[in-house]
Amino acid sequence: MPESMEHIYICMQEATTAKYIVQQYIAASGGEWALNAVTSMYAMGKVKMSASELNSSDVSNNPNASGTNITGNNGAGKKGSSKGMHGSEIGGFVLWQKQPDMWCLELVVSGCKISAGSDGRVAWRQTPWHQSHASRGPPRPLRRSLQGLDPMLTANLFANSVCKGEKSINGEDCFVLKVEAEAASLQARNSSSVEIMRHTVWGYFSQRTGLLVQLEDSHLLRIKSASQGSVYWETTMESVIEDYRPVDGINIAHSGRTAVSLLRYGDTTEGNTRTCMEEVWTIEEVDFNIWGLSKDCFLPPSDLRDARQDTNDHVIVLNTSKNNTSTNNNVHPPSSQTLPRVQSTVRVGPSQVAAVDDSDSSDENQTTAM
Repeated sequence: MPESMEHIYICMQEATTAKYIVQQYIAASGGEWALNAVTSMYAMGKVKMSASELNSSDVSNNPNASGTNITGNNGAGKKGSSKGMHGSEIGGFVLWQKQPDMWCLELVVSGCKISAGSDGRVAWRQTPWHQSHASRGPPRPLRRSLQGLDPMLTANLFANSVCKGEKSINGEDCFVLKVEAEAASLQARNSSSVEIMRHTVWGYFSQRTGLLVQLEDSHLLRIKSASQGSVYWETTMESVIEDYRPVDGINIAHSGRTAVSLLRYGDTTEGNTRTCMEEVWTIEEVDFNIWGLSKDCFLPPSDLRDARQDTNDHVIVLNTSKNNTSTNNNVHPPSSQTLPRVQSTVRVGPSQVAAVDDSDSSDENQTTAM
């Protein structure tokens, strides 16, 4: 068989195997009928976060610096400095979703409230340190929803994936699926100063249960500056997804942990900087098909609605916490939802927020992940 034909055959086999694995995942999550019956959802949970920052002002100009140890602990990099792991911070989140492509997330940690959302056309975010910001490109899924909260969203994400083999995750034999963002999608999110070079997602599906047990994604963006040249931001996130429980016949993950690494390198006088964050999360309430959850609950902030007359940008979402599976009659739309009071003495900065979910950045000093 010619080499080109063999390559095509292997690619077709990988795609076919992936489709079978995704179908098994849908069945294990509750079945296509049950998943398609969900038109909206609500989830509330708690998070525990910690973060650290490593810095090196004298590192190699190697563009593959993401693979070096910038603290110099094992000789792979130059001597750097570390701010160490910050104390853990407790917070909570609340998430609302509605078909198609609408979601709203609020997160409160260390007394800081961050919110984000999508009205199906525009994605947005608000933080205490930045005004409302709309994201470029078409609506994208919220990463937190992919962490075992929305099985159909996960199935759709991996619908065009390929199977790259098998791997053992915490003693569980898993199939490995890989999906890469299309060039057109990345291009739509670019701007004159920011270029998203790649975005790749891996899913690890248990061979025993068929459920998603680990989610990894990595993306690289380049920020162009006339004065400094190009600065690269590489974000890698790894989530372990656990404690699946049935809610109205749908298997929902109720706990997990996420590790995030945000690496900045390139033409910068501040040297290479790596920010690491860890998050442990638990889900306390989940409900589906929320009565009274209208499209108005997902409208962007008023300043963005006014600006939409002049721009076609897009947005993102956030979180807050509470207790066990509720019923539709006890859940109220976001407009009447009260966020829990969070007791803390330490303020969370932008680098810590960057680990909460999915990434999108158009600033030189911040990449936001929810």
